[in-house]
Order: sequence, then structure tokens, then C-alpha cells
Amino acid sequence: QVQLVESGGGLVQPGGSLRLSCAASGRIFSIYDMGWHRQAPGKQRELVAVITSGGRTNYADFVKGRFTISRDNAKNTVYLQMNSLKPEDTAVYYCTANIRRGPPDPVIGSWGQGTQVTVSS
Repeated sequence: QVQLVESGGGLVQPGGSLRLSCAASGRIFSIYDMGWHRQAPGKQRELVAVITSGGRTNYADFVKGRFTISRDNAKNTVYLQMNSLKPEDTAVYYCTANIRRGPPDPVIGSWGQGTQVTVSS
């Protein structure tokens, strides 16, 4: 079984910063793309950023220039540095990872439980 555990959410004022972390644990052979999605109240879940195992990144337009995704492959961990936060960034942020548990196993998408980010004065 594979687990993704997020941390680092909380309450921050507009213009502030937060850093989210997500560590994958369990039976892991390889981790491919890792990323972050978010879901605001009453809205659909949306992609925020993704990073490949080689470090290539892609961002949603609404976070470009403000958020930075990175990963530590040795620690099976992905990060999301969020700067210049806005009230509209308020959402539950979910970590995702495409993981192969063993050589013959298929790649499976896994999700974390989510961490709340609230941007408010």
C-alpha cells in the first residue's frame, strides 16, 4: 500500500507565503509525475502544478510566477512553495503521484488526503 501525506497548510494573510510538503511512503518501486491539485468550496478540483521525475515542471496559468513546485527523489517528497497568496487561492490542496509499486505492477495514480490553505485577513 502507498500513502501520500501532506503537511504545511494553514491560515495566511493575503500576500503571504506557505510551503506545502507531501511525502510518499509504503511499497514504492518508482515514482513518476508528482503534482498538486486544489479544490475550493463549490468548485471543481483543478490542477495547480506538476513535476516529472526528471524535474520538468508545468503550472496552471493562475499560479505562474507565484508558486514553485519541486521534489526530492531521495525522500519521495514533493513541495509546493506558494508566494503572493490571494484569497482566491483558498482551497484544499491535494498531492498526487503516479507510482509503480513493483517491476511487474502497473503505474497507479495516488492521492493524498488534502491540506487546507486559507488566505484571509
